[in-house]
Amino acid sequence: MIETMKTVLTLLALLATACTRENNVILGRVESAVGTHTVVVTDCYRTTAPAPDQVGGTDYHYIPCKDADVWIKADELTVNGKAYGKLNPGDGVLVDHGVVSIERKRAR
Repeated sequence: MIETMKTVLTLLALLATACTRENNVILGRVESAVGTHTVVVTDCYRTTAPAPDQVGGTDYHYIPCKDADVWIKADELTVNGKAYGKLNPGDGVLVDHGVVSIERKRAR
């Protein structure tokens, strides 16, 4: 009984460390700041996701999963080779099972 409890507690501790705001392996969700934008990718079950790369002054490349290739070049968003237009500073990007959405930051 005690060994079972130890095993359960160990598994819970491992799961707790695998789930952060940046990477939730249980929900398959990764999140990262890419320039001034927050990029969230779902259906991404990795224990660790690589950080975005800054390529030049204003260009970023982020591949948290093999099926999510995100480029932000001079605030122009491209995901998996398809262009999605210009991002405003602070806009969020969601790649949800391959469907791309842009959350526009509201002006104050």
